[in-house]
Amino acid sequence: MRIYWQSFVDANTAGAYLETLQSYLNGIAAAGTQVEVFGMAPPDRDFGRLSELRCGIQAIDAGIGAEEAGYDCFVMGHFQDPCLYDLRATLSMPVVGAGEATLLAASQLGRRIGLVTLDPAFEVIHREQADLYGLGSRISHVTGLGLTPADFNACFAGDDSKRANLLQGFSECAMPMVQGGADVIVPAGILPGLLIGGEPGYKVGAAPVVNCAAVALKSAEMWVQLRALSDLEPNRGTSFVKANERAKRDFRTLIAHGQSALGSK
Repeated sequence: MRIYWQSFVDANTAGAYLETLQSYLNGIAAAGTQVEVFGMAPPDRDFGRLSELRCGIQAIDAGIGAEEAGYDCFVMGHFQDPCLYDLRATLSMPVVGAGEATLLAASQLGRRIGLVTLDPAFEVIHREQADLYGLGSRISHVTGLGLTPADFNACFAGDDSKRANLLQGFSECAMPMVQGGADVIVPAGILPGLLIGGEPGYKVGAAPVVNCAAVALKSAEMWVQLRALSDLEPNRGTSFVKANERAKRDFRTLIAHGQSALGSK
Protein backbone atom coordinates (compact mmCIF):
# COMPACT_ATOMS: atom_id res chain seq x y z
CA MET A 1 0.00 0.00 0.00
CA ARG A 2 1.44 3.36 -1.07
CA ILE A 3 0.01 6.48 0.54
CA TYR A 4 0.61 9.96 -0.81
CA TRP A 5 0.56 12.45 2.09
CA GLN A 6 0.23 16.08 1.04
CA SER A 7 1.55 18.55 3.58
CA PHE A 8 1.04 22.30 3.17
CA VAL A 9 4.50 23.32 4.40
CA ASP A 10 7.64 23.93 2.35
CA ALA A 11 10.43 21.35 2.49
CA ASN A 12 13.02 24.12 2.20
CA THR A 13 11.87 25.91 5.37
CA ALA A 14 10.38 23.03 7.39
CA GLY A 15 12.54 20.08 6.38
CA ALA A 16 12.99 18.82 9.95
CA TYR A 17 9.22 18.69 10.43
CA LEU A 18 8.60 16.82 7.18
CA GLU A 19 11.35 14.32 7.96
CA THR A 20 9.97 13.79 11.47
CA LEU A 21 6.45 13.37 10.10
CA GLN A 22 7.46 10.83 7.46
CA SER A 23 9.50 8.84 9.98
CA TYR A 24 6.64 8.90 12.49
CA LEU A 25 3.99 7.84 9.97
CA ASN A 26 6.05 4.97 8.59
CA GLY A 27 6.90 3.93 12.15
CA ILE A 28 3.21 3.47 13.04
CA ALA A 29 2.05 2.21 9.63
CA ALA A 30 0.84 -1.36 9.20
CA ALA A 31 3.19 -3.89 7.64
CA GLY A 32 3.31 -3.35 3.90
CA THR A 33 2.26 0.32 4.07
CA GLN A 34 4.61 2.97 2.72
CA VAL A 35 3.87 6.64 3.39
CA GLU A 36 5.53 9.35 1.31
CA VAL A 37 5.20 12.91 2.59
CA PHE A 38 5.31 15.78 0.12
CA GLY A 39 5.64 19.47 0.88
CA MET A 40 4.17 22.41 -1.01
CA ALA A 41 5.73 25.55 -2.44
CA PRO A 42 4.82 28.18 -1.62
CA PRO A 43 3.45 26.82 1.66
CA ASP A 44 0.30 27.91 3.45
CA ARG A 45 2.01 31.05 4.72
CA ASP A 46 -0.69 33.75 4.76
CA PHE A 47 -3.47 32.31 6.89
CA GLY A 48 -6.90 32.97 5.42
CA ARG A 49 -9.43 31.84 2.86
CA LEU A 50 -7.47 32.74 -0.28
CA SER A 51 -4.35 30.89 0.84
CA GLU A 52 -6.46 27.87 1.81
CA LEU A 53 -8.08 27.86 -1.64
CA ARG A 54 -4.76 28.21 -3.45
CA CYS A 55 -3.22 25.33 -1.49
CA GLY A 56 -6.33 23.22 -2.00
CA ILE A 57 -6.10 23.72 -5.75
CA GLN A 58 -2.44 22.70 -5.68
CA ALA A 59 -3.43 19.61 -3.70
CA ILE A 60 -5.97 18.62 -6.37
CA ASP A 61 -3.26 18.87 -9.02
CA ALA A 62 -0.91 16.79 -6.86
CA GLY A 63 -3.65 14.21 -6.28
CA ILE A 64 -4.24 13.72 -10.00
CA GLY A 65 -0.52 13.18 -10.46
CA ALA A 66 -0.38 10.81 -7.49
CA GLU A 67 -3.13 8.61 -8.92
CA GLU A 68 -1.39 8.51 -12.28
CA ALA A 69 1.81 7.47 -10.46
CA GLY A 70 0.06 4.46 -8.90
CA TYR A 71 -0.52 5.51 -5.30
CA ASP A 72 -3.34 3.75 -3.44
CA CYS A 73 -4.61 6.66 -1.34
CA PHE A 74 -4.26 10.43 -1.10
CA VAL A 75 -4.18 12.08 2.33
CA MET A 76 -4.90 15.80 2.67
CA GLY A 77 -2.39 16.33 5.47
CA HIS A 78 -3.79 19.74 6.40
CA PHE A 79 -6.55 19.87 8.98
CA GLN A 80 -8.69 22.46 7.19
CA ASP A 81 -9.18 20.05 4.24
CA PRO A 82 -9.56 22.75 1.54
CA CYS A 83 -11.09 21.38 -1.67
CA LEU A 84 -11.45 17.94 -0.07
CA TYR A 85 -14.79 17.17 -1.71
CA ASP A 86 -13.55 18.42 -5.10
CA LEU A 87 -10.55 16.09 -4.81
CA ARG A 88 -12.75 13.16 -3.76
CA ALA A 89 -14.87 13.76 -6.86
CA THR A 90 -11.74 13.80 -9.03
CA LEU A 91 -9.88 10.65 -7.98
CA SER A 92 -10.84 6.98 -8.05
CA MET A 93 -8.57 6.08 -5.14
CA PRO A 94 -9.61 6.90 -1.56
CA VAL A 95 -9.12 10.51 -0.48
CA VAL A 96 -8.76 11.14 3.26
CA GLY A 97 -8.96 14.54 4.88
CA ALA A 98 -7.03 14.80 8.14
CA GLY A 99 -9.64 17.16 9.56
CA GLU A 100 -12.66 15.13 8.50
CA ALA A 101 -11.21 11.83 9.74
CA THR A 102 -10.14 13.32 13.07
CA LEU A 103 -13.42 15.08 13.81
CA LEU A 104 -15.34 11.88 13.05
CA ALA A 105 -13.02 9.92 15.36
CA ALA A 106 -13.27 12.54 18.11
CA SER A 107 -17.07 12.36 17.94
CA GLN A 108 -16.81 8.74 19.14
CA LEU A 109 -14.67 9.68 22.17
CA GLY A 110 -16.77 12.46 23.63
CA ARG A 111 -19.84 14.60 23.11
CA ARG A 112 -18.28 18.07 23.19
CA ILE A 113 -15.18 18.68 21.10
CA GLY A 114 -12.65 21.43 21.71
CA LEU A 115 -10.30 22.39 18.87
CA VAL A 116 -6.87 23.92 19.46
CA THR A 117 -5.75 25.43 16.17
CA LEU A 118 -2.59 27.24 15.10
CA ASP A 119 -3.99 30.70 14.56
CA PRO A 120 -7.22 32.57 15.36
CA ALA A 121 -7.67 33.07 11.59
CA PHE A 122 -8.78 29.44 11.40
CA GLU A 123 -11.42 29.56 14.14
CA VAL A 124 -14.38 30.41 11.87
CA ILE A 125 -13.04 28.11 9.12
CA HIS A 126 -13.02 25.16 11.55
CA ARG A 127 -16.59 25.84 12.62
CA GLU A 128 -17.70 25.93 8.98
CA GLN A 129 -15.71 22.75 8.39
CA ALA A 130 -17.48 21.00 11.26
CA ASP A 131 -20.85 22.13 9.91
CA LEU A 132 -19.95 20.64 6.53
CA TYR A 133 -19.24 17.28 8.18
CA GLY A 134 -22.46 17.39 10.20
CA LEU A 135 -20.65 17.93 13.50
CA GLY A 136 -21.12 21.64 14.06
CA SER A 137 -23.31 21.16 17.13
CA ARG A 138 -20.62 19.00 18.73
CA ILE A 139 -17.91 21.71 18.62
CA SER A 140 -17.93 23.47 21.96
CA HIS A 141 -14.74 25.52 21.64
CA VAL A 142 -12.23 26.62 18.99
CA THR A 143 -9.15 28.56 20.08
CA GLY A 144 -6.04 29.62 18.16
CA LEU A 145 -2.57 29.31 19.64
CA GLY A 146 -1.24 32.29 17.70
CA LEU A 147 1.62 30.24 16.24
CA THR A 148 3.07 29.60 12.78
CA PRO A 149 4.75 26.47 11.39
CA ALA A 150 8.10 28.17 11.98
CA ASP A 151 7.44 28.08 15.73
CA PHE A 152 7.66 24.28 15.60
CA ASN A 153 10.91 24.04 13.63
CA ALA A 154 13.26 23.90 16.63
CA CYS A 155 11.03 21.36 18.35
CA PHE A 156 11.17 18.95 15.42
CA ALA A 157 14.89 19.57 15.03
CA GLY A 158 15.40 18.07 18.50
CA ASP A 159 15.05 21.01 20.91
CA ASP A 160 13.46 19.33 23.96
CA SER A 161 13.02 22.64 25.77
CA LYS A 162 11.04 24.04 22.86
CA ARG A 163 8.94 20.89 22.74
CA ALA A 164 8.16 21.16 26.46
CA ASN A 165 7.17 24.82 26.06
CA LEU A 166 4.88 24.03 23.15
CA LEU A 167 3.21 21.19 25.04
CA GLN A 168 2.70 23.46 28.04
CA GLY A 169 1.20 26.14 25.80
CA PHE A 170 -1.12 23.60 24.21
CA SER A 171 -2.37 22.40 27.61
CA GLU A 172 -2.85 25.95 28.85
CA CYS A 173 -4.91 26.73 25.75
CA ALA A 174 -7.03 23.57 26.10
CA MET A 175 -7.65 23.63 29.86
CA PRO A 176 -10.30 26.39 29.78
CA MET A 177 -12.13 24.33 27.13
CA VAL A 178 -12.20 21.32 29.43
CA GLN A 179 -13.30 23.47 32.33
CA GLY A 180 -16.03 24.85 30.07
CA GLY A 181 -17.36 21.40 29.18
CA ALA A 182 -15.24 20.02 26.33
CA ASP A 183 -14.66 16.31 26.93
CA VAL A 184 -12.32 15.59 24.01
CA ILE A 185 -9.56 17.84 22.63
CA VAL A 186 -8.41 17.93 19.02
CA PRO A 187 -5.16 19.56 17.85
CA ALA A 188 -6.54 21.10 14.66
CA GLY A 189 -3.34 20.75 12.68
CA ILE A 190 -0.78 18.08 11.86
CA LEU A 191 1.97 20.17 13.47
CA PRO A 192 0.42 20.14 16.97
CA GLY A 193 -0.90 16.63 16.29
CA LEU A 194 2.61 15.35 15.70
CA LEU A 195 3.79 17.26 18.76
CA ILE A 196 1.48 15.23 21.03
CA GLY A 197 2.01 12.03 19.02
CA GLY A 198 4.97 11.10 21.20
CA GLU A 199 2.96 11.51 24.40
CA PRO A 200 1.00 8.24 24.93
CA GLY A 201 -2.21 8.70 26.90
CA TYR A 202 -1.93 12.49 26.68
CA LYS A 203 -4.92 14.22 28.30
CA VAL A 204 -5.96 17.66 29.38
CA GLY A 205 -7.78 17.07 32.62
CA ALA A 206 -9.93 14.04 31.86
CA ALA A 207 -10.25 14.88 28.16
CA PRO A 208 -8.33 12.65 25.71
CA VAL A 209 -6.28 14.48 23.08
CA VAL A 210 -6.69 13.03 19.59
CA ASN A 211 -3.57 12.62 17.45
CA CYS A 212 -4.79 13.77 14.04
CA ALA A 213 -1.69 12.49 12.21
CA ALA A 214 -2.23 8.94 13.45
CA VAL A 215 -5.99 9.07 12.83
CA ALA A 216 -5.51 10.27 9.24
CA LEU A 217 -3.01 7.51 8.49
CA LYS A 218 -5.12 4.73 10.00
CA SER A 219 -8.19 6.04 8.20
CA ALA A 220 -6.26 5.91 4.93
CA GLU A 221 -5.20 2.31 5.55
CA MET A 222 -8.78 1.37 6.42
CA TRP A 223 -10.26 2.86 3.25
CA VAL A 224 -7.68 1.23 1.01
CA GLN A 225 -8.47 -2.11 2.64
CA LEU A 226 -12.24 -1.61 2.39
CA ARG A 227 -11.92 -0.72 -1.28
CA ALA A 228 -9.89 -3.89 -1.86
CA LEU A 229 -12.43 -6.01 0.04
CA SER A 230 -15.61 -4.77 -1.57
CA ASP A 231 -14.73 -2.10 -4.15
CA LEU A 232 -16.34 0.47 -1.85
CA GLU A 233 -16.31 4.03 -3.22
CA PRO A 234 -18.04 7.33 -2.44
CA ASN A 235 -21.46 7.94 -3.94
CA ARG A 236 -20.80 8.76 -7.61
CA GLY A 237 -24.42 9.51 -8.46
CA THR A 238 -24.97 12.63 -6.34
CA SER A 239 -22.41 13.64 -3.71
CA PHE A 240 -19.16 12.92 -5.57
CA VAL A 241 -19.97 12.67 -9.27
CA LYS A 242 -16.73 11.60 -10.93
CA ALA A 243 -14.89 14.19 -13.02
CA ASN A 244 -14.26 13.00 -16.55
CA GLU A 245 -10.89 13.06 -18.28
CA ARG A 246 -11.56 16.31 -20.14
CA ALA A 247 -12.42 18.08 -16.89
CA LYS A 248 -9.16 16.86 -15.37
CA ARG A 249 -7.17 17.92 -18.44
CA ASP A 250 -8.74 21.39 -18.38
CA PHE A 251 -7.93 21.73 -14.69
CA ARG A 252 -4.30 20.71 -15.10
CA THR A 253 -3.90 22.97 -18.15
CA LEU A 254 -5.17 25.90 -16.11
CA ILE A 255 -2.76 25.11 -13.26
CA ALA A 256 0.23 24.62 -15.55
CA HIS A 257 -0.28 27.38 -18.09
CA GLY A 258 -2.98 29.79 -16.89
CA GLN A 259 -6.23 31.07 -18.36
CA SER A 260 -4.77 32.04 -21.75
CA ALA A 261 -3.74 28.45 -22.50
CA LEU A 262 -7.12 27.12 -21.44
CA GLY A 263 -8.93 29.57 -23.70
CA SER A 264 -7.04 28.28 -26.74
CA LYS A 265 -8.20 24.68 -26.26
